[in-house]
Amino acid sequence: MSTILLLALSNVFMTFAWYGHLKYGHDWPLWKAISVSWAIALLEYCLAVPANRLGYGQFSGFQLKMIQEIVTLVVFVAFAITFLKEKLAWNYLVAFVFLGVAAFFAFAFKTPGPAV
Repeated sequence: MSTILLLALSNVFMTFAWYGHLKYGHDWPLWKAISVSWAIALLEYCLAVPANRLGYGQFSGFQLKMIQEIVTLVVFVAFAITFLKEKLAWNYLVAFVFLGVAAFFAFAFKTPGPAV
């Protein structure tokens, strides 16, 4: 559970690093948007690296990546709706359903452990 919580927190930072300037940073020069984004992304790495270290063993590398992508999408949907004030269209929902099916296949079957 700590892995998923850390990944969720890291994704909040990363979403703001990548997309936060879209709302408020239009007047900024590009170098400033990049610098601010990198500073925020540093916090993301400080959470993501421990999350993956803690989770590896409980989850495979493939499963950690799948968790990361699903958490990223959930965080981004909330961000886009609340912060960017975008609408969630039906085709995005269908795409998320297919990603949910992908997650099912990533976790539903026993996979071999890491190569030794």
